[in-house]
Amino acid sequence: MPDLQHARWTVRRILAPVTFLALAGVVAWTVLGLPGQGSGVYRVRALFDNAGFAVPGEQVRIAGAPVGRISGISVTRNKLAAVTLAITASDFKPWYSNATCTIRPQSLIAERYVDCTPGSAGRRALQLITSGDGAGSHLLPVTRTSSPIDPDIVQNISQESVRQSLSLIINELGTGLAGRGADLNAVILRANPALAQTERVFNLLATQNRVLAKLATDASTVLAPLAKTRRALADFVTAANTTAIASATQRRQLAGSIRLLPTFLARLQPLMADLGRLADQATPVISRAGASAGALDSEFRSLVPFANRAKTAIKSLGSAAQQSQSALIRSLGLAQQLGRLGSAAEPASQRLQKLVSSLNSSGGIQQLLNLLFYGAGATNGYNAAGHYVRFAPVVGPCTAYARTPVAGCSANFSGATSAAAAVAKQAVGQVLGGGHGAKPTQTGTLGRLLHYLTGTGR
Repeated sequence: MPDLQHARWTVRRILAPVTFLALAGVVAWTVLGLPGQGSGVYRVRALFDNAGFAVPGEQVRIAGAPVGRISGISVTRNKLAAVTLAITASDFKPWYSNATCTIRPQSLIAERYVDCTPGSAGRRALQLITSGDGAGSHLLPVTRTSSPIDPDIVQNISQESVRQSLSLIINELGTGLAGRGADLNAVILRANPALAQTERVFNLLATQNRVLAKLATDASTVLAPLAKTRRALADFVTAANTTAIASATQRRQLAGSIRLLPTFLARLQPLMADLGRLADQATPVISRAGASAGALDSEFRSLVPFANRAKTAIKSLGSAAQQSQSALIRSLGLAQQLGRLGSAAEPASQRLQKLVSSLNSSGGIQQLLNLLFYGAGATNGYNAAGHYVRFAPVVGPCTAYARTPVAGCSANFSGATSAAAAVAKQAVGQVLGGGHGAKPTQTGTLGRLLHYLTGTGR
């Protein structure tokens, strides 16, 4: 019988909150006379599966600091505990959709307080209840709350009588919860937030099972080459450690470089813009250069043998340059003199250049060449052997300008007894100092040459 009484007490301990919530709500709104939606008070209607031993007036805490109190407790139509939280701290208003609340024990005499987090400002604010139960409050759904199990109940499970009684209760609850497995599962998950988060993780992994399978396959493909090069990878890690240590010793210089980086980037930006425009403008040129890429490739390939063969010539040139170094040094004075000569001759060279340009543009050079050509032809003779060149001028009756033929004057020599020969002999005699018709008395080289050229003999 004591065990049965203890089991009944346990059942009352578990199921009492439903009856207690209704009584607590009446007390909160009638006896205590707590105010309604007042000025500067932010009210939250938090729904719990179990709010046992939570009474109006208990604290609401955020990060351990009191920010308000429980202003009312009631029971909803679907048998949930509705706890109204009056938040008076202005720094914790409003609350957002990811806010959470948990009922925690405050002392050993079963007093409770509500531990909450208001959520992050990046989320939407809690929905305002405009009508019905909790009008003027902001709704915090039951999925964002949890109620812990009392420690003494957990400890009593280890007792034999409580275990037997608990088994009876579970059997009876099995009958009562038949067909409501999903609801029971939801209650258990809400009772322990860790289980809810674990279920979300498993559901997410279940939706990604193909991706995980492919990840395992790809990981094997990637890790197999890494396993073969594990020594190189270990060396890389060792070298990276050495590099990191060396970088740590230069941290001041690195910090200075990082401070100068924004200025460098600001100055680099115009250059990069110019490079971008250059790239846009060079696109047609590069496209056309692509057509000659084959020829350029052949040219570069042919350049390699040429370069190999040119090594010998370059080496020989280096040796020659080394051997001629002393001569080049000695010719430095001559080069300097030539430089001074060139500077001094610059005015004359400029004038000569103007003269040559003038002669070339006016035809003077051609006329000079014509004069030389025709003059050479006019002053030289012609006989049976062909043209001959006169080394000295011949003066005589036949050398004067005449409009009509002169008797005895001919371009051909017919012999020593001809009239032309007689005239030439007379002229030579005059040139060499003799009288008219006298023989030449000059026996020198010039006389003999003239006699030879004119064919007069002695």
